[in-house]
Amino acid sequence: MHVKTILNRVHPIKGFVYHECRFIEGPGKPRMEVTIVPDRRGRPICSNCGEPAGTYDTQEYPRRFDFVPIWNIQVVFLYCMRRVNCRRCGVKVERVPWSEGKRRTTRAYRCFLADWAKHLSWKTTAERFGATWDTVFRSVRWVVDWGLKNRDLDNIESIGVDEVQWQRGHKYLTLVYQIDSDCRRLLWLGKERTKKSFSNFFKMLDGDQPPGERRSEKIRYVCSDMWKPYLEVIGEKCINAINILDRFHIKMKFNKAVDQVRRDEARRLKEGGYEPVLKKSRWIFLKNPENLTDKQATKLDELVRINLRTVRAWLLKEDFERFWEYVRPTWAGKFLDAWCRRAMRSRLEPMKKVVTTLRGHRELIMNWFAANGLSSGVVEGMNNKVKLITHRSYGFRTFGATEVALYHTLGHLPEPELTHRFC
Repeated sequence: MHVKTILNRVHPIKGFVYHECRFIEGPGKPRMEVTIVPDRRGRPICSNCGEPAGTYDTQEYPRRFDFVPIWNIQVVFLYCMRRVNCRRCGVKVERVPWSEGKRRTTRAYRCFLADWAKHLSWKTTAERFGATWDTVFRSVRWVVDWGLKNRDLDNIESIGVDEVQWQRGHKYLTLVYQIDSDCRRLLWLGKERTKKSFSNFFKMLDGDQPPGERRSEKIRYVCSDMWKPYLEVIGEKCINAINILDRFHIKMKFNKAVDQVRRDEARRLKEGGYEPVLKKSRWIFLKNPENLTDKQATKLDELVRINLRTVRAWLLKEDFERFWEYVRPTWAGKFLDAWCRRAMRSRLEPMKKVVTTLRGHRELIMNWFAANGLSSGVVEGMNNKVKLITHRSYGFRTFGATEVALYHTLGHLPEPELTHRFC
């Protein structure tokens, strides 16, 4: 079987013919050069308007286009570009179906590299297939740009918003996910965790749609944390949505309060010359009881018998877990109010701060029951993938590279159609 036969089978190009294939051996890796000539029966296409036009002239030297390697052998297309004399646009370079503009890579090769870049780091992908890091990056960016232009943003019912730390220092990314049961993907990311940054997501989502037809008005559920700028934007834009403060974020508040009580009490015991019974006990009070090791469970039993402030804070935290087991919101609300009164009498300042937070967001917490248990646990799982992607690439120096990588891996974007999938 000839190489031209394989190419015609997996990568046919309408209006053009694979003319000659040559195997070149020399310094470095061997390569295969494939000469392409135009079909005599066709006319060149104007790259500006897409209409057939007459040939003006032909380039003397061929342009080179990198194609998908075959058996780890570099494949290069050679073609002498023509210029057309278009009635509408004047003299323009012709349009070729395997590439566009001044790109030196074919569409198939870009899609090939972008697909592998989902599974490997960009550097490893470049080394494995004889490309450069910039070539892989431009390929991924091209696929992402195409996917963003062609993705469907209609019928989004549930979204989750959260922030993750980016680079060193207090630098954050605002991430918005679609968390519907049938579609979970990254919708948008922006710099910083500010009101302006989050508002840019709704500008992208709604576009020029008039009031009453905006996509943001069709969102039914929004999962978020207690960050005030997020809550303000959600209240302004998602006028028909139920805002849910997730169980994860509330439990995180409890863990911080219990740990603060433990640290304060451990310091007082040390200063008073008492036995350091709280030494190496941090995770005993922060873990779920079912996740404790045998040694940790034994030590917890011993600590519970001692009248410690930390134990009282831990018991309050564990007692609040009953809130999530209620079915009827009315009874859940009564339990919440009773628990808050009991915690305010505990004389534990960190726990009293938690009570203030719960009372200030009571309505949003009660939305947990209106949303039938919808959780932003999906959001936390996606955040872990974000951290994995950035760690796999040892961090990105620019926001643009980070944006492209996250959209590419988590955006579930549509991809350009090819006659053959090369991977």
